[in-house]
Amino acid sequence: MDIHEIYMRRCLTLAKNGLGYTYPNPLVGCVIVHQGMIIGEGWHRHFGGPHAEVNAINNVADPEKIKDSEVYVTLEPCSHKGKTPPCADLLVNHGVKAVYISNLDINPLVTGKGIQKLKDAHINVSLGICEEQGNDVNKRFFTYHSQKRPYIILKWAQTIDRFIARKNFDSKWISNDYSRQLVHKWRAEEDAVMVGANTGFYDNPKLDVRDWDGDFKHPVRLVVDPDLRVPSSHSLYDGSYDTIIYNLAKSTSQRNLELVKLNKDYFAEEIMADLYGREIQSVIVEGGSYLINSLIAKNLWDEARVFVSDKTFGAGIKAPDLYDAQLIERRKIFNDELIFFKHING
Repeated sequence: MDIHEIYMRRCLTLAKNGLGYTYPNPLVGCVIVHQGMIIGEGWHRHFGGPHAEVNAINNVADPEKIKDSEVYVTLEPCSHKGKTPPCADLLVNHGVKAVYISNLDINPLVTGKGIQKLKDAHINVSLGICEEQGNDVNKRFFTYHSQKRPYIILKWAQTIDRFIARKNFDSKWISNDYSRQLVHKWRAEEDAVMVGANTGFYDNPKLDVRDWDGDFKHPVRLVVDPDLRVPSSHSLYDGSYDTIIYNLAKSTSQRNLELVKLNKDYFAEEIMADLYGREIQSVIVEGGSYLINSLIAKNLWDEARVFVSDKTFGAGIKAPDLYDAQLIERRKIFNDELIFFKHING
């Protein structure tokens, strides 16, 4: 591993601290190096706040050293004024001598323009340091901009004999307490959480992050309920958090609750288009089997996280089958096994 990769891996580690806070902005980390020593580092902490480069520069004890320093950043510095001034201009004004970048920013407002500003100022620029790892850190951002839809994570729990619910749709509780707490952490990291009509009807879920501590926002709750089967007395209608119910009957809007009528023939496609228009970059889909299988059939998924418990049901509703899936990792969570898959054709 060369020295550039070492510094960039540190940037990527810093960037991950922003997960769940920066949407719709990407995750970005920055390290400033002077004569082989890190003198400043930072990351984009929250949407609307200072970018990683600004936080790293503000972290430097002796600003005079910045002009002779090398800057490492996970994503191409921005070149346009949004919530904050352009970071490319900031680096130019400080007279840094070199900038090392992991990934090109594919946002049309930025792509290539930030790098060109640096080069025009005679700053040495190197692109592609730890590029694959950078792609993974910002997989939500890149999927949203390249495929015009959110990054989709499928999640379910199944028994060892491959059932996700009993015949009466009861699924409580297949996984253990620790696995369920981890799911609340995952919800806090994504823009939205999605369930289908059966899950909404039978489980009456809240879909919040009550079991995970931290200054996290609750994800937008998405309900795929074509025939509006979920009773309005259920938690998904309580108005506690932003909720969108996709259906075939009507469109209405009130505080924290919106019903969106879609076309039956293009239901899934119109959901993706609507989420893209709302700048929702990631969705964790928590069931049920019909919804997950329909997304798999349409190739509308990017990764899957499957809990396998040591329980057996003997009969019930079968767990989904994944296609074009690459096994990435297995973890033990006490008596549960957590398996990660990646969609290789996604």
